Amino acid sequence: MAAKSRVPVSRMIRMPQPATKVSLTGIKPTGEPHLGNLIGAIRPALKLAEEYDSIYFIADYHALTSERDPAAFRHYTRAVAAAWMAAGLDPDRTIFYRQSDVPEIFELTWIMSCVTGKGLMNRAHAYKAARDRNVEAGEEPDFGINMGLYNYPVLMAVDILMMESDVVPVGRDQLQHVEYAADIAGSFNHLYGSSYRFTIPEAIIPEADTAHTVPGIDGRKMSKSYDNTLPLFLPENQLKKLVRRIPTDSTPVEEPKDPDSSTVFQILEHFATPEVIADTRKRLEAGGVGWGELKNQLFEVLNAELAPLRERYTELMEPGSDLDKYLAEGAAKARERAGRVLRSVRGAIGIDG
Repeated sequence: MAAKSRVPVSRMIRMPQPATKVSLTGIKPTGEPHLGNLIGAIRPALKLAEEYDSIYFIADYHALTSERDPAAFRHYTRAVAAAWMAAGLDPDRTIFYRQSDVPEIFELTWIMSCVTGKGLMNRAHAYKAARDRNVEAGEEPDFGINMGLYNYPVLMAVDILMMESDVVPVGRDQLQHVEYAADIAGSFNHLYGSSYRFTIPEAIIPEADTAHTVPGIDGRKMSKSYDNTLPLFLPENQLKKLVRRIPTDSTPVEEPKDPDSSTVFQILEHFATPEVIADTRKRLEAGGVGWGELKNQLFEVLNAELAPLRERYTELMEPGSDLDKYLAEGAAKARERAGRVLRSVRGAIGIDG
């Protein structure tokens, strides 16, 4: 039975404390990076490097629960790594690695599985949601559910614990994963704590998660699952075409318009300067500005912001680019850290050598 080590939510929802502590960010490679990722995940997580010893990893083995195309799996893994580096991740200041390059993680996953209660896994949100969908569809509750999905929280817990993480930035819908890591660490510490004790991690919610989300081109939250994203690294002409496709109402050019009901304006708010946003709002409310003009303005703002990122991303995606060197160096650093933890754990459970 898991030890009662869960961190209260009131403590979890806090912003970072002073340095020396370790933050860990995992990035699941399940699609092309988009504007919502940049605003909601990439920039807030990179900011943690200013206050923490920050570690970032590509959670490629996590993606195996749903991704079955090897070519797509390989591409998304590389694309996500390149995207974060293009957006400002500095591999000289942090540890940056692929999960699959650190085999120690998977040995520790088995060890921690052996101290994790099945009842805890039964309550995992993703597993329960999959079962509920099956029941609603008239299927057997566990129809189509693989053990990777079921055991997912244990692997995620190990990702966190292996790097001795103090804090993990997550969205509100991911809080349970950090709670589970705390519970699983508590179970191990209860059994073997006289020899080795895991750090009990806490979750932090980046400020961007508490603000309004970036809307997709259909007005809903920008998400790959809705197929409504604005990919980060589209060529300039394709970006312009996609922006032009964002739906608007039929209000005539000369009529006043409500900026807050406009998807185009809501996206602009995330990228334009406060002065530009205030001026655009004023002009829309006064009338005389058409939606086409607003879309052109959004494209210009986005393209100015994304052009240098696009150039760097394209360089990194080339075979044999610096990306390979950086990931190899990051893997060596991560394995050194993971090896030390695993040796301590092996000794604690009675496996010598």
